[in-house]
Amino acid sequence: MESAKRRLKDASVEEVSEEGRFLSAYGAAHALSVAAMRWYGYRSSERYLVFQCLEHTVGLDNVKWRVLDQCHKQRNLAEYEGQLEISPQLLEALIDVTSELLDLVASESSIS
Repeated sequence: MESAKRRLKDASVEEVSEEGRFLSAYGAAHALSVAAMRWYGYRSSERYLVFQCLEHTVGLDNVKWRVLDQCHKQRNLAEYEGQLEISPQLLEALIDVTSELLDLVASESSIS
């Protein structure tokens, strides 16, 4: 959780490159998604599955976890193909969904 909070804060710094902001926000979203899965006793060796499970672990809307799935595909293009083209709209959506996810995971972990 603490790592995700720091990464999300870094993603909000507009002086940082869009690539840096994207990778920070994506890292935060992934860390939070893994935390949500582990909270329920699950693990996954596939990065994309942690996003797909958010509907079940913290009740994140389909539309929102699909934003994270789209970001996962963009991250893979950057990681494996060397191309990262991030639209400002996708970056903003990623930061918004990740902020919501932080709140959901935090409230979920404080309930149980």
